[in-house]
Amino acid sequence: MTDSHFPLSAVVGADDLKLALCLAAIDPAIGGVLIEGPRGMAKSTLARGLADLLASGTFITLPLGASEERIVGTLDLDAALGEGRAQFSPGLLAKANGGVLYVDEVNLLPDHLVDLLLDAAASGVNHIERDGISHRHAARFVLIGTMNGEEGELRPQLLDRFGLNLALSGLPQPSERAEIVRRRLAFDADPQAFLQRWAPPQEALRQRCQHAREQLQQVPLDDAALNAISQRCFDAGVDGLRADLVWLRAARAHAAWRGSPQIDIEDIEAVAEFVLRHRQRHPSPAATPPAPQQSPQQQSQAAQSPPPDAESSADNQPQGEGQWGELPAQPQSIGIRREPPRWTKKP
Repeated sequence: MTDSHFPLSAVVGADDLKLALCLAAIDPAIGGVLIEGPRGMAKSTLARGLADLLASGTFITLPLGASEERIVGTLDLDAALGEGRAQFSPGLLAKANGGVLYVDEVNLLPDHLVDLLLDAAASGVNHIERDGISHRHAARFVLIGTMNGEEGELRPQLLDRFGLNLALSGLPQPSERAEIVRRRLAFDADPQAFLQRWAPPQEALRQRCQHAREQLQQVPLDDAALNAISQRCFDAGVDGLRADLVWLRAARAHAAWRGSPQIDIEDIEAVAEFVLRHRQRHPSPAATPPAPQQSPQQQSQAAQSPPPDAESSADNQPQGEGQWGELPAQPQSIGIRREPPRWTKKP
């Protein structure tokens, strides 16, 4: 075993992130997880640990310099023309099927590649076409992207397409820091002994995820949950409808995670921050209190009375803003002769 298989159950803290990763593994249609935070916060360790909970155990890393063909795969046109069939060479999307596709510093990828990854993650299918010849294959993977906001941001359109979004704090508590280092040293010293020690909780976590995936379709996407979520999205001023759909799917995955046959309010609340963090831009109209209505008599009095500050507005006018460039009067000392300022009147 290598350090890429550090068990997820042994990761100290980051409980919210571990939950979000498990929910994305339960229902990959949620659309992936975007993790924000500084370097050195074990983001890749968490992502690799998730792969161990999946049946395939596949973990694919997408390098920053990867081309589109390397990601989606290629079609051999010569074979298609000569043999009458499309010969497909799989790319990273095909290799990640059934596992985890990890994209470090996703904010530094070209936008069209991020679009491509998000399309495949949401649909579970990769479609490639070259010169009228096409090929489709399954690409059902858990997309995990990481970014450091200090190195650049994702456009809002791309942020919205990530299902869930979380931020890791760069300042864990001293006790957590010490325990993180302690476990890391123990793993590096004897990986097999460390994995054996954490095998029971890791197996329990794996079984829980597997059971939730099997029960997911038995949890209905009911109208009561949808109405509650849609109202919350409206109150949060979320643009578009993707948040409603992602929130409903994530709440259902959380219900399956709990072993519940239906979505309850605690499932909706448990994933609220994951869904809204990167989508909430402004308060909804309902959240802004309306201006008080005035009676016709009050409106008439307001029209006849000058504003309370109208009389003092001239006194409060900044110097240098008089007509024709003239300065306001200045106090003069007695007995001292001063030449009047020579101002040229503007035409």
